[in-house]
This record gives sequence, structure tokens and C-alpha cells, in this order.
Amino acid sequence: MSKARWIPLGAATLLAAVIAGAASGRHEPAGGTVGTSFPAGFPTITDASLGTPVLGFGAQGRVKRTPVIFLHGNNDTPFPTTCNPAGKIHDLAQAFVDRGYSPSEVWGLGYQGEQCDLAASPTNRSAAAHTTAANVDDLARFVKAVLRYTGARRVDIVGHSLGGTLAREWMRRDNAYRLVRRLVTIASPHHGIIDCSPSPLNYFALPALGGFNPNSAICVELGAADTPFVTRLNRNETPGLTKYLALRNADADFVYISAQDGPFFPPVPAQDRNGNPHDFSASPALSGKRARNVALTGQGAFDAFGSGHLGILASPQTEQLAYDFVAGRDDGHEDEEG
Repeated sequence: MSKARWIPLGAATLLAAVIAGAASGRHEPAGGTVGTSFPAGFPTITDASLGTPVLGFGAQGRVKRTPVIFLHGNNDTPFPTTCNPAGKIHDLAQAFVDRGYSPSEVWGLGYQGEQCDLAASPTNRSAAAHTTAANVDDLARFVKAVLRYTGARRVDIVGHSLGGTLAREWMRRDNAYRLVRRLVTIASPHHGIIDCSPSPLNYFALPALGGFNPNSAICVELGAADTPFVTRLNRNETPGLTKYLALRNADADFVYISAQDGPFFPPVPAQDRNGNPHDFSASPALSGKRARNVALTGQGAFDAFGSGHLGILASPQTEQLAYDFVAGRDDGHEDEEG
């Protein structure tokens, strides 16, 4: 096991920051720009854990395709904000529009606010408001609002990291599989995360780096492959008629793999929250006949700081794989809402 190295202050700040219309009718002309707000007439949704309006994006316009909802990961936002310069899920939504979707067919939900509280309280990164379970109500209300606003019968969902787990837990809790046609998860913690061990080499447990210790809310939820949450979520990994695409890193990912992930993310021990040896490298994979799994390498090349966990969200491979899957191109036809 490689020993964790000292991390410069600037890198430590980054490390803590990124753990991870109308009814159907004639299709609007392709192209356009994805915005950073909701359109007129879209209802205000209050974040269940924060008590403030959720962030997000969407647009007016006719809808031909099944609307796609984009979900960011933990400690992120649906677009860059004053307190979070990341927000790369917005670029993925724009990639869909660049390939022919209308801005009225792509929607984003920010379920953890602008992240402005994290500078003063960095342990909020691993606290209850950042868990999957705390944000299910936000997603449930958002999907309902998008369906009503667009007139669509179903949605597709693309989720990075915790966003993928959030989608699966909402579908499980509300038996909402009939509402989701296709789900893409990108480096999502379906079977737990590596960053919760009691080892002194687990630098993620430091308060300044988020406080991902074994008893933090995130680690109680996701710190082992057999937590009550993970066990319940995976009784059936790919139920219903939903089709699933799970993308993951095969070489470097600081959330799952005990290996250097770019220059700023040294490896942590391959242990669960109980200190038991455990290999989390395949955590983002899903099993079942309706699941397709794709393992990618070299994704750190697409992140400014060299991280595979972050780079996989911004890579051309992910953009094309997600688009082809959601648009139905891998089935030999383009999808239409109907």
C-alpha cells in the first residue's frame, strides 16, 4: 500500500470541493445554449434539507425526445457557481444539445445548494444533507415538475457519482421505474466508497478535507458494501423496464480505487468503514440483463487537475457513450417521446 503524501493547501481545497414547455409536438431546431436557470412557469422547488430553492436549468419549448435530467455528484452543482467553479454536468448537457437535443429537452437539478457553506464548515461535505437519502424528495418533486411542464410521460436520467445513486434510490423508494426510460450512471457509488476507512492514511477523514470518517453520515450510508443503505439499494440492481448504462474508471478514481488519481489524490487504503480490506474498484458497475457496463481508462486527461473521477464526466468518450445510449442510437433508431 502506498503511503499517503502531504497535500499542498491549494490541492487540499480542491480535494475537499470535489469528492466526489409544451406537450409533444414538432421538434425545435437543433442547437442552442443550455442555461443556468429554470424557465418561466416552472414551479419553485424547495430543497428538503436546506430550505432554499433548488438550483438547476431547463427551457421552454416543444419536446419531441424524452427529456433528460442531469444530476451532479456530491459537493458539486449543476453549473459553475460563485462558490463552486466545477459544475461540469452542465457541459455534458450542452454536449447533448450540440448533438441535436433542444434546450427544452435537457434539465438539471442542483440538490445541495451553491456549496457556499463548505468554506466555513468543510465537514458538511460528509454530513447528512449530502447523503443520497436526504435528497430523494428533491429529485421526486423535480421529476414530477419536469413531466408536468414538458407533457412527457417519462424521463431519462444521467447522473455523475452520487447523482447516479440518487436516481436509483428514488426509483427504488417510489417504485418509479415506469417513469425512467434510460439511466446513465457515471462513476457512481453503487457498492460503496473507499474514502471512509479508520486508517490514519485516510486523509479524507481530516475535518479540512470533508471529515469522511467511519461515523460521518456519508460513510454510514456508503462506507461499506454491506451498509443497510447499500444492501437495500442492491437487492435488485437493475429492476423494471428501465435500461441502464454504467460507466466507470478502470485505472484511477479516488472514490473507489487505491491508486494515485492525478497529482493531487494519493491512494488511501483499500478498506471499508469497519477497517476490513475491501476492493471498491468495481463499485460503479451494475449487474442484471438490462445493464450495460463500460470501463474507461485515461480519463484524468480531461480534468484540469488530472483526476479520473472528475475527468470521466468531461471526456469525449463519456459524452458520446451517454448520448448514444440515451438517444437510442445504440439500438439503431433515434428515440422520440410518445
